[in-house]
Amino acid sequence: MAQVISQTQQLAQQTQQLQHQTQQLSCKEQLLHLQELKIQKLAHELARYKRLKFGSKSETFDAEQRQLFEEDTTQDIAAVETELAVEVPSETAPTPRPRQKRPALPVHLERTDAIHDLASCTCDQCDGQLVKIGEDVTEQLDVEPARFSVIRHVYPQYACRQCETLTAEPAIPSVIDSWLASPSVLAWIVVSKYLDHLPLYRLESMAERNGVPLPRSTMSEWIGRLGVSLQPLYDRLVERLKQQASLHADETPVQQLDPGKGKTKRAYLWAYRSNDLAGTAPIVVFDYQTSRSGQHAAAFLADWKGTLMVDDYAGYKALFREGVAEQACWAHARRKFYDLHKDLNHPVAAEALTRISRLYAVEAEGRELTIEERRLLRQQRSQPELEALLKWLADLTPAPGTGLYRAVEYVRRREAAFSRYAETGDLPIDNNPVENAIRPVALGKKNWLFAGSERAGRRAAVLQTLLGTARLNGVEPMAWLKDVLEKLPTWPNSRIDELLPLRPPVS
Repeated sequence: MAQVISQTQQLAQQTQQLQHQTQQLSCKEQLLHLQELKIQKLAHELARYKRLKFGSKSETFDAEQRQLFEEDTTQDIAAVETELAVEVPSETAPTPRPRQKRPALPVHLERTDAIHDLASCTCDQCDGQLVKIGEDVTEQLDVEPARFSVIRHVYPQYACRQCETLTAEPAIPSVIDSWLASPSVLAWIVVSKYLDHLPLYRLESMAERNGVPLPRSTMSEWIGRLGVSLQPLYDRLVERLKQQASLHADETPVQQLDPGKGKTKRAYLWAYRSNDLAGTAPIVVFDYQTSRSGQHAAAFLADWKGTLMVDDYAGYKALFREGVAEQACWAHARRKFYDLHKDLNHPVAAEALTRISRLYAVEAEGRELTIEERRLLRQQRSQPELEALLKWLADLTPAPGTGLYRAVEYVRRREAAFSRYAETGDLPIDNNPVENAIRPVALGKKNWLFAGSERAGRRAAVLQTLLGTARLNGVEPMAWLKDVLEKLPTWPNSRIDELLPLRPPVS
């Protein structure tokens, strides 16, 4: 009996040890799994940082980046051909490669004829009279860099001998109290600084090369006054923008000088863009604020109710609780899968990219359709593709914390917002229009570095709004601003819409 009890106790001890070992093994397996997930996450981050540092910076090779290499290649080929033409005798020179046909020069450019006629109209062979039978015309593009001149405004004065009174034409009103600069010069300064991103010291240097003293302090004063004068046009564009039912929104950081600390601090340029698919003239409005707080978006869009296309930034969430409809950007979702595929060659990410590309193929097909035609196309093609994509994502079970998990959850959490565009014919699929509107400003930051003050940032937002909207509408910014500065001093506020840089509606 004692032997049986002893064996039973030994068996119980062995069972207990086995359970303990099983628990230890389970813990080690969990720890190993967590370590594997951490390794996978770190490998993804490392691959991404390497790609950011050494590889392409975007999903596609940017057109401007591509042109940098294409320009150098073209220059090298031209240089080699020129060297060969000089060094190789004409009888042994290689056959020149066929040149691509150049497009005709724009018809709206002013033409100046340079006549290259014969010195004598007699024949060199028989001294007979030559008769003109035609002409050969070639055109060359010419440019005249910034050329300064002086406009003398002369106001003749007349006197009446009978009643002894003086009469003269009233002086032309100016948008700012300065006769030193014409509207053309003011427009040139504004466009150069806020559209071409040339600092004022460079404009000062350009003027000096022409023998014109144009101190940057004077130009700064003019810009300050112009910002106030053009504010009503900015305010009206904001009103026109908020009349639309759907908008894009995004924000980009800028640096603002902090004189008290002798360094800069971070501010933000918020951008709001109209929806191109709505069929109205495009508008982009910039709003300069000192932080990224969502209260700035709420204040700008106060009382506006519509559909807002944004990324997943939490600052916009309060708007969606107040009745604004949220729309998510498929370009942002695609980017997360693209990073995963590019960094780790992930097969699930590759499948996601293929499925998302089908949605974009439908959009490309319906780009030129009417709103109703596009709605029907999306109903027939986009909605089935979208439902299949969302169901496929719902069935995935990625491990928490991995890159795939974050990419999948980004869509899962906002399914309704991602699906909203396919239910209509006028909502966009992504937020690229506003990102494209911000891009020139982001490039310009490398030149102007920081805003000198909050007021300077707000003034820059006003001027960049007007010039950016002009570009979106195909309006030549320099000509438009010159015309506005000439008209603005006497223009009635009731007709302010006529001064806005918007293309006329299609009749």
